[in-house]
Amino acid sequence: MTETGTTSAAYDAATATLTVDGRLPLSPDAVAAVNAACDGAEDGLTAGHLVLRLSGVPAVPQADGVTVSLVSKWERALRRLERLPAATIATAEGPCGGLALDLLLCADRRIADGAASLVMPVENGTTWPGMTLYRLGRSHAGAAAVRRAVLFGAAIGAQEAVALQLVDAVADDVEAALATAVASIASARGYELAIRRQLLFDAATTGFEEALGAHLAACDRALLQSAAPGAAV
Repeated sequence: MTETGTTSAAYDAATATLTVDGRLPLSPDAVAAVNAACDGAEDGLTAGHLVLRLSGVPAVPQADGVTVSLVSKWERALRRLERLPAATIATAEGPCGGLALDLLLCADRRIADGAASLVMPVENGTTWPGMTLYRLGRSHAGAAAVRRAVLFGAAIGAQEAVALQLVDAVADDVEAALATAVASIASARGYELAIRRQLLFDAATTGFEEALGAHLAACDRALLQSAAPGAAV
């Protein structure tokens, strides 16, 4: 998923920032960049958060080198990112589709500029049936705007995305909003955040009795931490 002199995704470890160009198709480099960002978070190198800077809608068809195996690796990298022991904060500037939209829907916090829109590009008469379709449909299967996006590629504008809770906020000053979001999660405990995120994910598909054990274990962990602040559990 690269063009000459360009790359679809790049990770900057110094700033804990993953930048993704949604104009370009999937590539091994994109998978490697997401995994590098995950490595940094899991190794405790991201200061408790990872920033995703996202923009662009695919301007070219899927590359000849895209295979189901590569798509599987990409989806596994996204799932890994969804389970990180760090908060993920995404900024969307302008139209976002392809890889950029994939990552936006995986983020914990999502900030868009006024020109942002969520787009599932149409190729060969239909949209890409990847897990972005699943993420959109999981919570919003009945929303007409999401149905139009998934079936026909209709763009979801920034304000509509907020109304559908696909984006948390639209900001005139994205950098200021990002700084505020980072400050708001500064005290979040990485692995505790990951546990609560997973409990939330599981709630959609797990019955009460099955979920109870996991929640009680998390409560026990929290009580032990309260009894001995700072102690590893």
